[in-house]
Amino acid sequence: MIGETKVGNEDLNLCFEKLMMVAAGNSEGVKMNSVGITEWKDIPVELLLRIVSLLDDQTAIVASSVCSGWRDAICLGLTQLCLSWCRKNMNNLVLSLAPKFTRLQTLILRQENPQLEDNAVESISKFCHDLQDLDLSKSFKLSDRSLYALARGCPNLKKLNISGCTSFSDEALAYLTNFCRKLKILNLCGCVKAATDHALQAIGRNCNMLQSLNLGWCDNVGDLGVMSLAYGCHDLRCLDLCGCVRITDDSVIALANECLHLRSLGLYYCRNITDRAMYSLAHSRVKNKGSMWESSMKGRYEDDGLKSLNISQCTALTPSAVQALCDTFPALHTCSGRHSLVMSGCLNLTSVHCACAVQAHRTFNTIFHTAH
Repeated sequence: MIGETKVGNEDLNLCFEKLMMVAAGNSEGVKMNSVGITEWKDIPVELLLRIVSLLDDQTAIVASSVCSGWRDAICLGLTQLCLSWCRKNMNNLVLSLAPKFTRLQTLILRQENPQLEDNAVESISKFCHDLQDLDLSKSFKLSDRSLYALARGCPNLKKLNISGCTSFSDEALAYLTNFCRKLKILNLCGCVKAATDHALQAIGRNCNMLQSLNLGWCDNVGDLGVMSLAYGCHDLRCLDLCGCVRITDDSVIALANECLHLRSLGLYYCRNITDRAMYSLAHSRVKNKGSMWESSMKGRYEDDGLKSLNISQCTALTPSAVQALCDTFPALHTCSGRHSLVMSGCLNLTSVHCACAVQAHRTFNTIFHTAH
């Protein structure tokens, strides 16, 4: 196991002589003794941490096992760690590292094959209280125990990815939001049991700083949950509702009225969405033109309003409503290479074009008539 790796002094001398060449930015090479260092044990903490910052995470972990001085320096100095490269025994690795790397702020534990178990997450919550960014995606083995542990031990979480964690319940997720109120980015894609109206009501009540939420394919989400989000999370910028088949126009209308900073909205396969929702989004820009005028005076007009919208398979929509929306938000593009308005599967919307397409058509006509 990595934590038990033993490295010889000669190998370390050679390894770190090469690493110091990189750290010094000199491809010609810098000998260790040329900077007053005769062996690896003499490396100052500041230089050691600089070198470690250039290493991959696996090598950094190996370096932390060399001696107590290196262990203390690296464990206290390292704030970001990714263990996604670990194909086997990730759970045991986390159990051994969590008590040492107590200053971690970012921890990526994304897995291709489920390895993590609740005891590893409980260890993280026990020792890593500064954690702000945690990725547990595809951790199929985790249960509610993990969310309860994170709620108790990691109140500073700002970004949490638990996509694909199908065993979590909405009760556990609601409990988490009572303690992790600083959340700004939350990925619940595929969390069918956890992402319910009950949980979304808790998020809307507790996570007022939320800016990005992925609810893709959470088919237990309905209007009550989305409206609770809209009323509680006014700073919401990105919301993915793809596959949330139960939502209706009421959800989009609430978002249009309450979330004035919304930039990206995914409605793929939300077939209950009608023209009413599109017109409400378009009207929201007109209604809030006062604040947008202030932004335009500061040169940020193009940053306002929707920049990305996916209405694929929303077959109830008509060209007039979608065109009105496209005309209202110039950042929505249908032109080749810039598809930020995605309408695949909506054959009745082929006549909808963005401002670029209209301008190109006018330019072509002008050139054609001038030439003749």
